[in-house]
Amino acid sequence: MFAERLKAALEAAGYEVRPSVLEREFNLRYWGKPITFQAVRRWLRGDSIPSQDKLQVLARWLVVDPHHLRYGSSLYRVSETKADWDVVPSYDERQVLALYRELPAAQRKVVREVIETFAKVYPPTNDHDK
Repeated sequence: MFAERLKAALEAAGYEVRPSVLEREFNLRYWGKPITFQAVRRWLRGDSIPSQDKLQVLARWLVVDPHHLRYGSSLYRVSETKADWDVVPSYDERQVLALYRELPAAQRKVVREVIETFAKVYPPTNDHDK
């Protein structure tokens, strides 16, 4: 039944129910290792259910309750305001984050401190493309 709920959520959100569409759109929103076409096909066929972190991404993207998406027992829709940081990351940003996550904790701390230093020297602006 998960596959049917996922298909319905995709249609309700205005997306074609195709593995290639789901793969592309999901990977644009997911900060972890990209999912494969085969994994998405298994979701749409009902052969497997995504892990909880992936289910949360699907639910936020498709504006459905994650519990409903997994179990089908809730009819409530998620309605939360977007945070300033809640934007679709670019390919470069996803790559940097993936590399960052692979670093040991001590090196991640150093990277964070460097970024914080840059942020202090160059205050954020509303133009994120510069």
